[in-house]
Amino acid sequence: MTLNQYIRDVQDFPKPGIVFKDITPLLNNPKAVRECMALLVNNLRERNIDKVVGAESRGFFFATLLAYELGAGFVPVRKPKKLPFETISATYELEYGTDTLEVHTDAIQPGDRVLIHDDVLATGGTAKAVCELVEQLGGVIVQCNFLMELSFLKGREKIGRYEVYAPLVY
Repeated sequence: MTLNQYIRDVQDFPKPGIVFKDITPLLNNPKAVRECMALLVNNLRERNIDKVVGAESRGFFFATLLAYELGAGFVPVRKPKKLPFETISATYELEYGTDTLEVHTDAIQPGDRVLIHDDVLATGGTAKAVCELVEQLGGVIVQCNFLMELSFLKGREKIGRYEVYAPLVY
């Protein structure tokens, strides 16, 4: 199976000149989801992952499945004021401004072995902010894991000190 066939290009979304990689056709196909999960967990089974952190919102789809498969807890990282308990935050640069992510202060314990998952590694800003949050709470990042990487945006450079895995690279 070629997972690329389940990734739809949407022109000019969310703004002119952007080609958005839409994963909803993949999510709609159980066989493609199973194949994707097999690729994402392939080298993680013996890594003793305690927590899987998913970045809002498309990162939640596979992060929860990964947590289940690995017997780990799931930790959502969300936009400001979406989490009900005490949080810490990290602000990061976008090409048109800044954004902020938050995580509960009790979501990760010092020494927890953490897998970070998001759907796409693009410029690396979101991933870098999530890494900062995990480390601020004392977590040990085992891998940054993505469904796809847009290599031409060089996001890997921002998180280069961590192991990075993406089965699809554009």
